[in-house]
Amino acid sequence: MQMALRFLVVEGNTRGAREAHRAAYGQMLSESYAQVIHEAEPEAVCDIAFAADEGANLPDRAGLESYDGIVLTGSHLSIYDRTPEIMRQIDLMRAIYASRTPSFGSCWGLQVAAVAADGDVQKNPLGREVGFARRLRRTEAGRGHPMLEGRPEVYDAPAIHLDMVTTLPKDATVIATNPVSEVQAAEIRQDGGMFWGVQYHPEFSLAELAVIIRQRTELMIREGFCRTAEEVHAYADDLTTLDREPSRFDLAWRHGVDAEVLDTTRRTREIRNFIEHRVKVEKSARGRG
Repeated sequence: MQMALRFLVVEGNTRGAREAHRAAYGQMLSESYAQVIHEAEPEAVCDIAFAADEGANLPDRAGLESYDGIVLTGSHLSIYDRTPEIMRQIDLMRAIYASRTPSFGSCWGLQVAAVAADGDVQKNPLGREVGFARRLRRTEAGRGHPMLEGRPEVYDAPAIHLDMVTTLPKDATVIATNPVSEVQAAEIRQDGGMFWGVQYHPEFSLAELAVIIRQRTELMIREGFCRTAEEVHAYADDLTTLDREPSRFDLAWRHGVDAEVLDTTRRTREIRNFIEHRVKVEKSARGRG
């Protein structure tokens, strides 16, 4: 009998940011990420770890090895600040590599994985990528990579970030890129472990993206994306409507999005590929099937 897959979802946010997101959206980032995993794999069991918290009961190496897959969420933090909340997450990622448990991360997750493998992350001199990462394109190495199986050669995805990977770890392969950030998807190998990650957010529904944008209304105006709070909220309203009514061609046309964003299965493709090509395959190889 096949055992249910066990996942650890590592929340990147501090307590205050987690509570603010839950108050606005109804779920923490880690809870909505776990929901995406459950939609892809209904029998999956997901535990959540708050790696930023002092005194958090984080799994040791044996505990990490007991999971079939580990997933790292986004975060409001900037990794170059190197605060204790950040260092705890870098240390955990090093332990994840050593455990050799399949791991995946979005945005902050990719950045933590890069720094834990001696790469570097800095602010993007081109500025913030907000709403969607546009014209994501497979690299030569990404053409046959299983993480992007089913993606077209060029696609868009939900995104919001200012920081980006600026120095790759020694054993890293860039799988997708775009004009804003050179490293949009990557595979990183370190200490016997292998991580897949993306700088964008395949896990975000358009409703969750809308909430995040509303929370950053002042930032959106300050950085020139919108002129007024009304414009920010109108944009977020359109995203919320598209989440509820993906067939709204008028809004999809206005915001330049297609089925790669509007169709849930296609939007979450990288996570589903991680489960199919890494988690299930390696569970079987480790004799857990």
